[in-house]
Amino acid sequence: MNTFNIPTKEEVSSNNQAIFENLNKALGFVPNLYATYAHSDTALENYLNFANAKTSLSAKEKEVVNLAVSQVNDCTYCLSAHTAIGKMNGFTDEQILELRAGFSSVNDKLDALAKLAKNITENRGKTDDAVLKNFFNVGYTKGNLIDTISLVGDKTISNYIHSTTQVPVDFPIAQPLK
Repeated sequence: MNTFNIPTKEEVSSNNQAIFENLNKALGFVPNLYATYAHSDTALENYLNFANAKTSLSAKEKEVVNLAVSQVNDCTYCLSAHTAIGKMNGFTDEQILELRAGFSSVNDKLDALAKLAKNITENRGKTDDAVLKNFFNVGYTKGNLIDTISLVGDKTISNYIHSTTQVPVDFPIAQPLK
């Protein structure tokens, strides 16, 4: 397998250099996966625009989807990053493990969202009718559904980039599910 380097600021396009500067200001570092996107002159900006686009989902709901999708796709990088982000959004370690497994025992709405995200990812968009009905029954809308599917796609892109490149994880490693 090819070894993918993590490009430095000096090795990327001027557009990506500006993005690296903004990431450093916002996060204090450039995550390895984001730097890997910068092998392309356009992918990092496109991805960040997509990932940060307006959505009907709250930050907490986005993390539910990110965790469930990353678990199905077995992406250690994204599981580790979104475990840290999930904690910043108020989830406990136990809740994060549940969400990764595709459910929530403490919140019916988040349970329906986790089940939907897991089901969409496992079935590559051929969503089970009962899972979809449950999603709507807890109060989600068709708009929320479209935003959830978009987020599944967003996260799958990062999952696939890491699975292909295997760049080092620069977040505390998420513990495996039992």
